[in-house]
Amino acid sequence: MSPSSSTFLLLLLLFFISLLSSSSFSFSANVDNDHTFKTYIVKVHDDAKPSIFPTHKHWYESSLPSSTSLIHTYDTVFRGFSARLTTSEAQQLKTLPHVIALIPEQVRHLHTTRSPQFLGLKTSDSAGLLKESDFGSDLVIAVIDTGIWPERQSFNDRDLGPVPSKWKGQCVTTEDFPSSSCNRKIIGARFFCQGYESTNGKMNETSEFRSPRDSDGHGTHTASIAAGRYVFPASTLGYARGVAAGMAPKARLSVYKVCWNSGCYDSDILAAFDSAVSDGVDVVSFSVGGGVVPYYLDAIAIGAFGASDHGVFVSAAAGNGGPGELTVTNVAPWVTSVGAGTIDRDFPANVHLGNGKIVPGVSVYGGPGLGGPEKKYSLVYGGSEEGDGYSASLCLEGSLDPKFAEGKIVLCDRGINSRATKGEVVMKAGGIGMILANGVFDGEGLVADCHLLPATAVGASGGDEIRKYISDSEKAKSPAIATIVFKGTRVNVRPAPVVASFSARGPNPETPEILKPDMIAPGLNILAAWPDRIGPSGIPSDKRKTEFTILSGTSMACPHVSGLAALLKAAHPEWSPAAIRSALMTTAYTVDNRGETMIDESTGNTSTVLDFGAGHVHPQKAMDPGLIYDITSYDYVNFLCNLNYTVTNIQVITRRSVDCKGARRAGHVGNLNYPSLSAVFQQCGEDKMSTHFIRTVTNVGDPNSIYKIVIRPPSGMQVTVQPETLVFRRVGQKLNFLVRVEAMAVKLSPGSSSVKSGSIMWTDGKHNVTSPLVVTMQQPL
Repeated sequence: MSPSSSTFLLLLLLFFISLLSSSSFSFSANVDNDHTFKTYIVKVHDDAKPSIFPTHKHWYESSLPSSTSLIHTYDTVFRGFSARLTTSEAQQLKTLPHVIALIPEQVRHLHTTRSPQFLGLKTSDSAGLLKESDFGSDLVIAVIDTGIWPERQSFNDRDLGPVPSKWKGQCVTTEDFPSSSCNRKIIGARFFCQGYESTNGKMNETSEFRSPRDSDGHGTHTASIAAGRYVFPASTLGYARGVAAGMAPKARLSVYKVCWNSGCYDSDILAAFDSAVSDGVDVVSFSVGGGVVPYYLDAIAIGAFGASDHGVFVSAAAGNGGPGELTVTNVAPWVTSVGAGTIDRDFPANVHLGNGKIVPGVSVYGGPGLGGPEKKYSLVYGGSEEGDGYSASLCLEGSLDPKFAEGKIVLCDRGINSRATKGEVVMKAGGIGMILANGVFDGEGLVADCHLLPATAVGASGGDEIRKYISDSEKAKSPAIATIVFKGTRVNVRPAPVVASFSARGPNPETPEILKPDMIAPGLNILAAWPDRIGPSGIPSDKRKTEFTILSGTSMACPHVSGLAALLKAAHPEWSPAAIRSALMTTAYTVDNRGETMIDESTGNTSTVLDFGAGHVHPQKAMDPGLIYDITSYDYVNFLCNLNYTVTNIQVITRRSVDCKGARRAGHVGNLNYPSLSAVFQQCGEDKMSTHFIRTVTNVGDPNSIYKIVIRPPSGMQVTVQPETLVFRRVGQKLNFLVRVEAMAVKLSPGSSSVKSGSIMWTDGKHNVTSPLVVTMQQPL
């Protein structure tokens, strides 16, 4: 034992002798004028519990004021506890020798079928990913979300074998979630509300379930995308008729409910990660997110690292903050961040104006129509001269005068309240229909909703055209008239996929040297299971019932990748989480069904790697990627060292005592063995700049194979790779290569940047192993 370790243990022993010599531990008696409480997640030393305490829980409680109780204790992905403290109590807790760090809690929010067929997963294939993986039958996917509605047919356990013998989880039963709610499909179900209730008080059990049962719908939807069984017929309100199926139809589900009416609380999320890994899951699907903070302050990043360290693949929604730059969330390199694309199906519902023009729109309204294109109705806009101003333009609650709206189609601007709620506002005011217009920021991206009244969504340019028509009609003293014509379901749409307008974009705001999102998957207008208690629009006044509904969001894209990861893990049990992500990234595609680079839905222009990462997932190719870029937990530690994190910061994330000297000698942040490459140059007066990347690939293809490099450099830059040929003699063999990037300074205004992209590809004639290469030039202020 080193002298420093001996000194530390001696100090710790003296501290606890003094602790026990008093009748009870108390915080200092100085007057605490701060009565504002906040929840903190407290990281403690892994091996510091004195033997005098029977459990860690007793030890943690001894550290707190007598009036404070623990919210959660953690011991699998993280060592510590959470508690609600005042600022001064938190400061005093920080001084205790066994406490490493306090992490303030954040509140996160949800990132809210034909997709298996679109992805090339067909049950009739005699060989392929579904067949090779036995549909994922022994793999367990954890869905950390809003719970589940277990009675849905998507979760039946017909023809499933016994629960995997490795499983250590449990089905937490309550009055509204009896033991019959679990079966050989849903093999685990838990709920975590202590963090939520410590901030908000006792939940209102008339509006949400104190159980794993879903009172929102989001968790049921995402669980069935990841692992729903085959259900036929499936549709919502007559739209998207066909077979509904998840990505891994035989995979088992374990549900961890952490999201409640006011959000998803970090202390509960970390408890869910802790339980999921302890229970024995293989994949975590996490369609929740929030602000980006350093990894040592991010409970999601910390929980996900612990999962990855235990061999669990973590897929997370990239966020719905697009199409703006720097909006991507869940950006830690041990998390697979998934953006959203369209599939080749849509639901046209076009606006026919009185001047003969037709504005394209989309909707999944399923009630009586408006009588065909010839029957027109008065068309009004709350933001016009005759309207009631800003609130009415957005169709906010109580903003529409019935005299203004009754019997008319109302144009509503998108924003503030939900899209379906705007339709409810129009209905209450006597309106007969609604047109929902995107703002400039939303661009041309359209989301189809299950509206309560005849309604459609149009893009920003369509909204401008309709507003101009209304304004011109007012000036001409002639009434504006229109109707909405619903066309049902259209398939084989071109182009597809398209990057969804809402899908969050890079660059990575925390670590620009790691390209995020990693990839995109289907996330627009996805049909999946839905609870009984909630109408398909998701608003309280909607009393319609449907077994499935259509939702959009990176929340829907994430479970596609979670299910695919389960299939890949089943087909390749020896693959690490990083290997699975590598296979998905290096085989992803960037061209649409017209053979051209995918477009950006918000603008109609060509999209970039900052929009789609490595590209759109291609499951069949991912099963046989040829080469993989593997990453160990120690590689991630070196990455954190190269971020110049302190030893304490790194310990909070990794539960490891580290020495960063070797890592910092070894290179820079971009040298993490990631399947994509991102260089960031600060233009500080130099004309020529260069950097290098060291990468290691592992052969998972043919034993004797020769790969040659194909370089597509970013425009105006020089890229070299050494060696240019990799010769493999066996499966599992690892070979290194070096990529050098040279760039000339470009003219930029202070504080601005320029992004250019290219790629490198290793090919043996059978496998094409592609990595995007992004170069960012920044001009300092």
